[in-house]
Amino acid sequence: MGINDINSLSHSRWNCKYHIVFAPKYRRKVFYQEKREAVGKILRQLCEWKGVNIIQAEVCPDHVHMLVEIPPKIAVSSFMGYLKGKSSTMMYEQFGELKYKYRNREFWCKGYYVDTAGKNAGRIAEYIKNQLKEDELGEQLTMPEGSPFKGGR
Repeated sequence: MGINDINSLSHSRWNCKYHIVFAPKYRRKVFYQEKREAVGKILRQLCEWKGVNIIQAEVCPDHVHMLVEIPPKIAVSSFMGYLKGKSSTMMYEQFGELKYKYRNREFWCKGYYVDTAGKNAGRIAEYIKNQLKEDELGEQLTMPEGSPFKGGR
């Protein structure tokens, strides 16, 4: 499907795209290697089960960006409750050690960010695609332990 495709249900035509950002509790950087791949697979599977199309997504070390098409029969808030609730249960099943860092079923922060994509879906998809690179560049800009302004000792 293209970015501006119109979808249809039995009696309606729709084009509902949303940019969604959500993070694990305490903004912990947990999505590395196998956890990053696992959460991506879990989110794809849950979206498929609900009939939600992922246009672009990126799992960054401490948050997730998604550009999704959600059918109008599903409220964004109920979809996010489903996505975060089911994915946390599935993450705990796959990575039991997470239960000790996060209280039971509280893997994700309570809130999330959502914005309608409208005609900017292409730009948002490009932004999400480059998000991981920008996060990595931002981490490279942090100062090392020793300050270069205090002399050479």
